Amino acid sequence: MASAFSLDGRRAVVTGAASGIGAAIALAYAQAGARLVLADINEARLATHAQTCRAGGAQVDTVIADVGDEAGAHGIVDRCIAIYGGIDILVNNAGMLTQGRCTDLTTQMWDDMLRVDLRSVFLCSRRALPSMTAQRWGRIINVASQLGIKGGAELTHYSAAKAGVIGFTKSLALEAAPDNVLVNAIAPGPVETPLVDGISAAWKEAKSKELPLRRFGRAEEVAPTAVLLASDPGGNLFVGQTLGPNSGDVMP
Repeated sequence: MASAFSLDGRRAVVTGAASGIGAAIALAYAQAGARLVLADINEARLATHAQTCRAGGAQVDTVIADVGDEAGAHGIVDRCIAIYGGIDILVNNAGMLTQGRCTDLTTQMWDDMLRVDLRSVFLCSRRALPSMTAQRWGRIINVASQLGIKGGAELTHYSAAKAGVIGFTKSLALEAAPDNVLVNAIAPGPVETPLVDGISAAWKEAKSKELPLRRFGRAEEVAPTAVLLASDPGGNLFVGQTLGPNSGDVMP
C-alpha cells in the first residue's frame, strides 16, 4: 500500500533551503520522493545542501535568488515549471530575523523584514497559483511563527510579518481551495537554527524557561509537518490551517 505521506514524483519549490528549517524540509521532501527546486541567497551553503539531498537519489535543481524581489521570486517558480513541467508544492520558508525594541527599529529594518518575510510569500504564491489551478492540484505551505500568534517583545517587526503570513494563508486558502489548491501555514516555536544566532542569549534563556518542553526545537522536528501538509491523502483536509510544532509555546 502506498504511504499516506509519499511525495513521489511531486514537483516542489522550497525557499530559504540552504539551512535551518528550509534545509530540513528540503531533505525530508527528497527522502519522500519529491523533485526539488531549492532557492536561497547563500550559494555555497545551497550547493552543499543540494548535494546532501541528491545523495539519496533525488532530482534537485538550485536557484540563487532574492525572494523579496519580484523578478527573483518569479524566477524560482518559473525554473520549476521549466524543468519539471509544472509545480505541485510551494514552501515559502525564506526569512530573516533581527531584534530590537520598537523605538530602536529603523524604518529600513521594518521594511526589510516585511520584504523578506511577508512580501516574498505573496510574490511566490501569486506566481505558482496559475500552474496549480490549471492542473487542479497544489499545496502552498507558508512558514510563519508562533510569534505571529502571541507576539514577542523586541520582535515587533518579525511578529507583524509572521502574523501577516498567517492572515494571508487563511485568505488565500479561501480563494484557492475550490481549485484543489490547499494553502496552510506552519508556525514553529523557537527552533535552534542559524536564524536565531543573532538573538541575545538572555532572550533565548528566558524563552526556554517559558516552554513546557523546556527546550527549543530542532529543524528536523518541524519538517514532518511540511511533509504531512504536502502529502496525498495525508494532507487532503487541511485548508487554511496553522499547525504549531512549538514546544507548547502556543496552545490554541
